[in-house]
Amino acid sequence: MDAATLGAVGTIVVGLAAAAAALYGHRGANAAQQSGAVLGGYSTLVDNLQEERDKLRTLLVENERLLAASYAELASERADKARLHEQITALTTENARLRERIAELGGQPT
Repeated sequence: MDAATLGAVGTIVVGLAAAAAALYGHRGANAAQQSGAVLGGYSTLVDNLQEERDKLRTLLVENERLLAASYAELASERADKARLHEQITALTTENARLRERIAELGGQPT
């Protein structure tokens, strides 16, 4: 082989090696880019989940406040109901006493 042929073969070998190195480097870049996309997507997902969690916590606090207010209102209504029952009992007793008194005085209770 003469020097020109050796030079041409050497150029081809170097070109192939450079192409292989570029291909290998491109694969590494793609892998890094995909890894970055995955991490970026994961980060976005985590951010979205944290925002949703915070909204749900706010809603939970509001619901607990409303529940406490409802229990307070229920307790107040039960107290009012108990007072009304006491008043009914007192009025019923008073009516019975008045009927007896009318009968004692010779009248006819209606």
